[in-house]
Amino acid sequence: MKLVQHLLDRKGTELISIVQDASVFDAIKLMADRGVGSLLVMDGSDLRGIVTERDYARKVIVKGRSSESTEVGEIMSTDLVTATSRQTVSECMTLMTDRRIRHLPIVDDDVVVGLISIGDLVQAIISDQQEEIEQLEQYISG
Repeated sequence: MKLVQHLLDRKGTELISIVQDASVFDAIKLMADRGVGSLLVMDGSDLRGIVTERDYARKVIVKGRSSESTEVGEIMSTDLVTATSRQTVSECMTLMTDRRIRHLPIVDDDVVVGLISIGDLVQAIISDQQEEIEQLEQYISG
């Protein structure tokens, strides 16, 4: 099974982040501009939280709050679940499924090295299964 490091090697390790005193409007705009569903909330190199489209929907829109006057720090999730780049795709899939999360910060030795989504994991599992099918077909055909 592939390690998370293999996903990061393919996906890249660019961290798309925002500070906690930025407005939610700026966070949502950054997500839209970059085509992502979450942002790491950073203070320098320190991970403070994560803000997602789901946070926005549940903690701003539904509550009638203003995107421009609400700060990211007011809606971000701080009870973070993280993984390391040495964990397997399968371990992370189980972790994310059990904790009902869609985005997983990757932290090695207290340094944030990436962020993976449930979609990244599904894609990796499908790729592994396709490779296994091709190997079995080659074995069967001779």
